[in-house]
Amino acid sequence: MTISLSRTVMLAATGLAALAAIPAAAQQASAPVQAGAESERPQRTGGVEIVPYIEAAQVLSAELSPGDDVVTYTRLAAGLDAGFTTRNSAASIGVRYERRIGYGDVEDGDTISGIARASLSLVPRQLTFEAGALAARSRVEGGGATTLGGSTIDNDSSSQIYAVYAGPTLQTRVGDLEVSGAYRIGYSRVEAPDGVVLAPGDQPVDYFDDSVSQMAAARVGIAPNTVLPIGVGVGGGWNRQDVSNLDQRIDDRHVRADVVVPVSPTLAVIGGVGYEDVEVSNRDAVRDVNGQPVRDAAGRYVTDTSSPRRISYQTDGLIWDVGVMWRPSDRTALQAVYGRRYGGSTYYGSFSWAASPRTSFNVGVYDNLSGFGGNLVNNLANLPTEFQAFRNPLSGDLGACVAALEGGTCSLANIGSLRSSVFRSRGINASVSRAVGRTSYGLAAGYDRRTYIAAANTALAAVDGLLDENYWAGAYLSQQLDARSGISGNGFVNWFDSGFDSASNGTGYAASVSYYRNLLAGLTGTAAVGVDGIMRDALPDYTNASALVGLRYSF
Repeated sequence: MTISLSRTVMLAATGLAALAAIPAAAQQASAPVQAGAESERPQRTGGVEIVPYIEAAQVLSAELSPGDDVVTYTRLAAGLDAGFTTRNSAASIGVRYERRIGYGDVEDGDTISGIARASLSLVPRQLTFEAGALAARSRVEGGGATTLGGSTIDNDSSSQIYAVYAGPTLQTRVGDLEVSGAYRIGYSRVEAPDGVVLAPGDQPVDYFDDSVSQMAAARVGIAPNTVLPIGVGVGGGWNRQDVSNLDQRIDDRHVRADVVVPVSPTLAVIGGVGYEDVEVSNRDAVRDVNGQPVRDAAGRYVTDTSSPRRISYQTDGLIWDVGVMWRPSDRTALQAVYGRRYGGSTYYGSFSWAASPRTSFNVGVYDNLSGFGGNLVNNLANLPTEFQAFRNPLSGDLGACVAALEGGTCSLANIGSLRSSVFRSRGINASVSRAVGRTSYGLAAGYDRRTYIAAANTALAAVDGLLDENYWAGAYLSQQLDARSGISGNGFVNWFDSGFDSASNGTGYAASVSYYRNLLAGLTGTAAVGVDGIMRDALPDYTNASALVGLRYSF
């Protein structure tokens, strides 16, 4: 089967024109499966679905190393899973409030977690309003490494993460001209952990606080085989991120012309050339009488707003890229691009293959410049609009993946380090999923490399040029046993290698198995066991095991 590329390559050129403004959304096509995730309801296929629920569970948690504490607590929760799908619009939301009642050394606590994505058609097939939101709890290591949806109870090393974004997207025609544009504004915030374990002599991390990110992009062009046998266009973009920590700023602007050259009905060469101006800067911290940076109660540097803004990275000049786009059928698509950007070589691409309606394979390669908050917003925007939230069966926390038929379902799996410095991120991820009859499974793996950027003669100067490398792999298997019950298992491992200090290095892992049974109409019983931990290079290893029994009533 073959399909015409005239429309498809035009959209690809639009993506090239917007590349500098929306790097993650344009470059990241997929990400790995998060372990410890649980979803018992089938994928929504259309219409409106609203499922409120209440839940009660008893949890036993045993620390196996380095201590031997055994604790228990009661978990009460209320939540809502909802969504709708129409011809041109879709939205999904999963939100949950949880109250933990502790016994003995376990303190009472409250947690709110949720994820939402919406795409609302204001003018059918022309003007769309996009929005999303995230609230999640993460576990933080001494070097800043973190993952969403840990299976342990809340403690001093946990942190709460928030993100929200919104903006319009335009795609229309004026005669033979294709006109496209987009604007997005996002906000992210992280609550610093109360305390993390540090190796002797190590300095506390300057944890990300909050940021505002904006992007804008526009393009005008003609599709191949309309006015000309090739497609041509001109466009521009802007990417701005303002990080509160030491008033860091990313300001990236570009203009470019692009071309689409069809080679066959399924293959096209795409490319472009233009001009880009990128500047990254920050201020210094307040200094004490000894010249040392001052930190606030949360351990973050206090910004000296009177200090001059110092440039940490700056480049301007020619940018270019060339690549191919191949689409032999409506189930297979490949895009690969190489060029020059950020003052050096860049490459990115994606491959997606739907071998059948229930089998999908995705690969993504990316290269972008961002801060933690901007990266989080981009990943949130890259999630599909039709999904169901995954949650850890033992903790109830939101995991980094959602259950969906589209790619990009685990874009939040690798949020990386909570360090405040901006960075250049390059990496690759791949995932495969399959659902046949009563069985579904998935495998995923990825690599992310972050090179940090900071100005000389400031409190962040020591991190300039240092890098974090993160490798991960995950798997899940779900088996429906009969019409009323099922079992699922999940596993996840994460290798974090940091250039900061040996205490930042470690291998985290988690695995869980859960069984559910529908007892009455709307009433489901669940039992689960799991283990999670981290093997550290410079600190004692940590291992924890948990077990749960509980009931959920869905209205």
